[in-house]
Amino acid sequence: MNNELKFYNEIKNWDFSKIKLIEESLTNWNIIDILNKEATKNSYILDLGTGGGERLLKNFPEAKKILGTDLSPEMIKTAKFNLEKSKRKNIEFRIMDNLNMNVKNDYFDIVVARHTCIDAKQIYKCLKRGGILLVRGVDKLDCFELKKMYGKGQGYNDIKPISQIDYENILDAGFKNVELVPIHVREYYETKDDFIALLLKTPILQDFSEISENKNLNEKLNFSIIDNYIKEHKTDKGILLIRRYYGIVAYK
Repeated sequence: MNNELKFYNEIKNWDFSKIKLIEESLTNWNIIDILNKEATKNSYILDLGTGGGERLLKNFPEAKKILGTDLSPEMIKTAKFNLEKSKRKNIEFRIMDNLNMNVKNDYFDIVVARHTCIDAKQIYKCLKRGGILLVRGVDKLDCFELKKMYGKGQGYNDIKPISQIDYENILDAGFKNVELVPIHVREYYETKDDFIALLLKTPILQDFSEISENKNLNEKLNFSIIDNYIKEHKTDKGILLIRRYYGIVAYK
């Protein structure tokens, strides 16, 4: 966890708006669509792992209150700056560890967790009866061809996929009607620079896993490997990267 915090502090934001790519989703599951369907103007919403707040501010519906939290002080600093620019109301950003949550019990109608670690029991406590948990995570096989070429990467050495771990923990916490959906996405990056920008902004090639942590966070990208990957995955649409995510919907 300390290595992940250092990584995200160095990134400072998750703004992908300048990266040019085409995204093709092969799965009919979208966390924002579900959120907008379930939320009302009276909803209290918690967004875990909010990063720089860009996606919350752009995609989350109007609500009674939205709290975005992140472990990284630099991310929250960026989120507060983005909030000022957005002029949106009823939104707060603050630092919080997902595994040591500091929020009221039975308070939120919806908890959203995107690409972040969770403690299902703590989330269960903070939700109202009938509240909803929405999870979108990165699974072990995400970008797996690229990870194999490097021999490492996020979740590469995991014994059990994080999707299965989250699913089982959510059930054990007491949630009902828990649905786990594998999400398959094809991304096509317009240029090599766009592809590299993604790798610099995300921990795809970092060895964060359940059995080891990357000791070399400042390791430079091996561009010969990247060049080989691009050569093998260049298409008419761009540089292909196969993404493997998962979605979970659960009710208290």
